[in-house]
Amino acid sequence: MAPLRSLETEYPIIDSNFQNFCASHGIFSVEDFVLHDLYELAAFAEQEPTSERLKEGITRVLAIIDNQHQPCLNGMELLEDAMKNKHVLSTGFEGVDLLLQGGLREGLLTELVGPSSSGKTQFCLQTAANVAVKHAGRVVYFDTGNSFSPQRIAHFVGKISGSAFYQAKDKVLQKAMSNIVYHSVFDIFTMFDVLCQLEFELRSQMGRGRYLVQLIIIDAISSLITPVLGGGSQGRALMISAGFLLKKLADEYNVAVLVINHTVGGEGGISKPALGESWKSVPHVRLLLSHKHGSNICNISILKHPSMASGKAAKFVIYEA
Repeated sequence: MAPLRSLETEYPIIDSNFQNFCASHGIFSVEDFVLHDLYELAAFAEQEPTSERLKEGITRVLAIIDNQHQPCLNGMELLEDAMKNKHVLSTGFEGVDLLLQGGLREGLLTELVGPSSSGKTQFCLQTAANVAVKHAGRVVYFDTGNSFSPQRIAHFVGKISGSAFYQAKDKVLQKAMSNIVYHSVFDIFTMFDVLCQLEFELRSQMGRGRYLVQLIIIDAISSLITPVLGGGSQGRALMISAGFLLKKLADEYNVAVLVINHTVGGEGGISKPALGESWKSVPHVRLLLSHKHGSNICNISILKHPSMASGKAAKFVIYEA
């Protein structure tokens, strides 16, 4: 993203005084700005003689972030990008893979929406295990609610590996578990820090063939974004920036991204995905998960997909661990 000083010509409010204030807090670019705790920054601005102008500058940078967008591409460029180096990662759920024509597609941000206890975390754990075993790819797993279970991962690895697991249990388990990188994350700023470090690692691999990371899982992104949405434009800008960064990682480094979102009450008592209308346009793919209480059979349906019809659905079985 752009250095703050490059914005001054177009936006006079981002003057040397504002730049110096930001620099005193380690902020030199728009990216640094996004990664910083904006509530803390606003509190520091309040203590300055030019507090009103500084807060106006903060609002202006947030507006710039909010309006950022991907560069325009023509139809042929989009088609070539979709066909090139975009593998499909099996989730390990037969019904889901059939519905999605193979599974989660690299280069796309897929959102799985579902109410509490619908099997969202179980879906994430088995998908992580399946990619680690069948694709031998690295999975970066963000756990926002202490729901990650290495014991359940190990159980799924055994199920997926079959007879090979019992012939060389320690070797198979060690390889699969080593392919899953775990991060316990409880706020959006920590998530940004980890994602930016991941981007640095992926960028350093450019030109060396296939990237090591194949899948990023965030269970659940709504737990990180909901707390900051009360901050008005600041919270909304953070949400849009999180989506932008995840889609950038997916597109530029051929990574499949799976994020979990909760449901909230809507009109007439009908549940709807959390995070509102602004987030709705962020994921490339939106899937709705439901689970009948007392049964291990789940239903999954397409709410949005760039190449498949909405409304298509399938059933699959969640393995009990």
